[in-house]
Amino acid sequence: MTLLTVQNLTVRRGECPVVDNASFTIRPGECVGLIGPNGAGKTSLLRGALGLLPFEGTSTLAALPTRKRAAQAAWLPQNREIAWPMSVERIVALGRLPYLARGASLSPSDQSAVDAALTRMGLQTYRARLATALSGGEQARVLIARTLAQDTPLLMADEPIAGLDPAAQIATLQVFEALAQEGRAVLTSLHDLSLAGRYCTRLILMGAGRIIADGSPRDVLTPDLLAQVFRLQAEVLDTPHGPIIQPLGVLT
Repeated sequence: MTLLTVQNLTVRRGECPVVDNASFTIRPGECVGLIGPNGAGKTSLLRGALGLLPFEGTSTLAALPTRKRAAQAAWLPQNREIAWPMSVERIVALGRLPYLARGASLSPSDQSAVDAALTRMGLQTYRARLATALSGGEQARVLIARTLAQDTPLLMADEPIAGLDPAAQIATLQVFEALAQEGRAVLTSLHDLSLAGRYCTRLILMGAGRIIADGSPRDVLTPDLLAQVFRLQAEVLDTPHGPIIQPLGVLT
């Protein structure tokens, strides 16, 4: 069983392919980290796979009608500024919209999903506060909770821990890890390679629009691949918690 299958996906900016012939699958139980340098095509790959950008090739998610797609995959984009002066609870409840008839109120099961999302992100005491009064990192956690409230088999997130403090970064990735252990799946782009190696079951490494490697963290986070794709000289420490990356210098 697969939750997402992408075959030969190409996204172009003008004539230039920013994603070039990418193929992969996401299965239940996986937490997949999408890694690569800035400009590698990670965001375009995620958005293309969701059908949010024009693309060539196939994506099982993009082929779905909008409402069915929203019930299959929750999406957290990079831009996470909240502009609406709404309570945290109401923002999180927006994750239930794919399941509500027009004008309908939350059912008890909808409210349970909202409460569970608030709890998972440590936001129970924030529920009545205006989201716009929170810090940027707190707003990011609220929007992650909104995707959790959507309660989909697949969660796709573009740099979800950017701007979070270290404890919040780890707490968020622990939530993603738990979702995978529950039989759902996560596909998320990350820049912290050590955290990716610790919490992801699998890594997809992109460079210049192409998938360079796809495998276990220990197979992907190697000195040779880090040098080839990131131009990074690094020591890779093998630990019980996964590979730890110690950058040493930039290759010219």
